[in-house]
Amino acid sequence: MKLNKLWYGSIDNIGWAAVIVGFSSFISRFLGVFRDHILAGQFGAGDELDIYYAAFRVPDLIFNLLVLGALSAGFIPIFVNLLDKSEGQAGDNQAAWRFTNIVINFLLIILILLSIIGIVLAPQIIKAITPGFSAEKLSKTVELGRLMFLSPLLLGLSGIVGGVLQSFKRFFAYSLSPIFYNLGIIVGALFLVPRVGLIGLAWGVVIGALLHLLVQVPTLRHLGFRYRFILDWRDKYLRQIGRIMVPRTLGLAVSQLNLLAMAVLASKLASGSLAVFNLANNLQSFPVGIFGLSFAVAAFPTMSALVSEPEKLKVSLAATIRQTLFLVIPSTVIILGLRAQIIRVILGSGRFDWQDTILTMRTLSYFGISIFAQSLNAILVRVFYAYKDSATPFWISLVSVMVNISLAWLLSEQLGVAGLALAFSVGSIVNFILLWIFLRAKAPVLDIRVIGSGALKMIIAAAISGLALMETKKIIAPLVNMRTFWGIFGQLCGAAAVAAIVYVAICSLLRCPETKELWMMISRRWSGKKKKIIIDAEEARGV
Repeated sequence: MKLNKLWYGSIDNIGWAAVIVGFSSFISRFLGVFRDHILAGQFGAGDELDIYYAAFRVPDLIFNLLVLGALSAGFIPIFVNLLDKSEGQAGDNQAAWRFTNIVINFLLIILILLSIIGIVLAPQIIKAITPGFSAEKLSKTVELGRLMFLSPLLLGLSGIVGGVLQSFKRFFAYSLSPIFYNLGIIVGALFLVPRVGLIGLAWGVVIGALLHLLVQVPTLRHLGFRYRFILDWRDKYLRQIGRIMVPRTLGLAVSQLNLLAMAVLASKLASGSLAVFNLANNLQSFPVGIFGLSFAVAAFPTMSALVSEPEKLKVSLAATIRQTLFLVIPSTVIILGLRAQIIRVILGSGRFDWQDTILTMRTLSYFGISIFAQSLNAILVRVFYAYKDSATPFWISLVSVMVNISLAWLLSEQLGVAGLALAFSVGSIVNFILLWIFLRAKAPVLDIRVIGSGALKMIIAAAISGLALMETKKIIAPLVNMRTFWGIFGQLCGAAAVAAIVYVAICSLLRCPETKELWMMISRRWSGKKKKIIIDAEEARGV
């Protein structure tokens, strides 16, 4: 009975909703790390993983541009509006269900056509994004890519279903979908690859996408949805989605262009470069997603409500930025100081040898220097959105991507795949600087004194904690067997724990209010007021 209530019941309390979605997001990201551990152990940083990541790129591009663009920008707000008009009764939402069927059918037609085009033109598309691949490597990439073109179709449907569930505040089933997606890929790696070879990874992606959809369907049916083939091209709400999604899709296109460019350049480098780039990127994105994006999503409704009160927005924004930095800065210290241990624990098994570790360490180091910028970019962009300005972040992002691609082309020749990571970090920092400058020109909402004084204290605390981390590493090393997993894991946990304790202690001595505010914020989330919650669609898959 309790399980049915959890699965099908509405979660109206903002604290419980945040806990469920946040915990599920953490589990999904943890499974993503476990997935990378399996892939690295089975294949190492070589041709096989290069093939897998290259094949994954184009289907992922279709999903991000079409589904995320439409879902995050248009579907959920319109669906919620239709629910409000019918007083939110699950069985009486005929207009909302009609709109859902129209969107599903329209999306199905578009995705089927794009999948067919992708399957037919796969050799030409894959060759364009991997010009450095050999003929044999290219042929295998095409084989995997054709199968993976099924995944946008399934994920597209799942995205719409997830939007409905969010609108009804059925967060439990929705939050499970990214977990099941990663489980599908893990099943492919563990059980299909030994039987059918590398193509098993592609089947794992398809299975994961199917599970992503199926886990949400029972709750959708429970809400009263029944599929009908309705295709009204003149529907005013469908046209409204088309108008709304254009700026969002353009913004996503810029970031996807960046990833495609990295794939092109990595394909021309040594074997395994594309794999190393993706593995290191996945590791550094963990704190960005957990801290940066979560604070940005949580703060967005408040910032939107305070646009007409700049002084209050100034206080709220400064607190959000400081709270983000309070968590991101020590995370960066731990990632940079323990990068070898992190990589050996997470990826260092099977065919992932010491040479792969060294290359991934260098790449992760360059990624790490921009973790703060990536995290704050997510917040600053949403300040522009609160002012209903999506054009400025788009043009800034375009400039930053051009800087990134230009530097990547130059640095990759000297530093290899690590040069791609360095270029990515420079581009992210340029993006941050430009967002900061243009936001200051737009509105007086950046309290430089408050933000700067807090950041300085945190940097001092982080520097001291970094020294403590390095000394702790030296102390633990002779006490454990550093040739074993548990020895490295013990050194990692011990040094990270000491660094965290020292960091919090120094911040307390320097009277950083974030040490107290963090616990107050957690308390408020558990006792938050009831209100509607719409989770950012960028978390839809948790990949």
